[in-house]
Amino acid sequence: MPHRTPPPLPRRFENRTVLVTGAGTGYGAEIAVRAAQEGARVAVHFRSSAAGADRTVARIKDVGGEAFTVRADIAVHAEVIRMAGEVFERFGGLDVLVNNVGDVAGDQMSWRDLTEESVDHVLAVDVKGTMLCVHEFGSRMLDQGHGAIVNIGSTVIVRGSARAPQYAAAKYGILGITKSYAQAFAPVVRVNTFAPGFIETETLLNRADWRSGRREDMISKTPMGRIPGPAELAGTALFLATDDAAHMTGVYLNADGGFNMIGA
Repeated sequence: MPHRTPPPLPRRFENRTVLVTGAGTGYGAEIAVRAAQEGARVAVHFRSSAAGADRTVARIKDVGGEAFTVRADIAVHAEVIRMAGEVFERFGGLDVLVNNVGDVAGDQMSWRDLTEESVDHVLAVDVKGTMLCVHEFGSRMLDQGHGAIVNIGSTVIVRGSARAPQYAAAKYGILGITKSYAQAFAPVVRVNTFAPGFIETETLLNRADWRSGRREDMISKTPMGRIPGPAELAGTALFLATDDAAHMTGVYLNADGGFNMIGA
């Protein structure tokens, strides 16, 4: 089969501003870089990975983009308010928010290992943190007259998680946040959830269950026959913030290689 040259990337975010939370590493970093490749000016959020956030900014500048870092603990309301103020002041507004931050309780290999500390942390980051970001950034987008919010969910809501029930519960919570604010902000600001299946980030590749057979089991059950890296699904997440998705709000959109085949 002859080699096919990949088509040039679209410029869906020319003259637009994008904030990606948790963009210092992993999937968030790839979403931030992809947004920049498509023309966006990007705010790179981090909580503890300052070095990672700086690397993401450097990658964005390498592709000719513009970016800056912003730090906040999204589980603390005052810090989210401060971050929102800083981002809106730096950009003069904000077109797109991608709520990527989430904790999957990756160190927990069985429901038997559940701890109260883990439950509190996962719910604080995934549910409370996402809600606070949607609330604060979305209300400002409403005031400015436009905006799109993409919450990164998970296909874990389809089957649950015997490994980490708190993670599945938290991702269910994101659906409630998405639908509630989609109604509250309509028709000015759209709010949607993008749910990838497994993505081979560095964190997943180092997880004990992934290295001891789960990867091969998942691939065998996935019609597309592979597990993608984070860069492959960065543009898919951003689709929900484009003009092509202008009539989509309150949506749960998944991309899992056919593993779940959700639908009527």
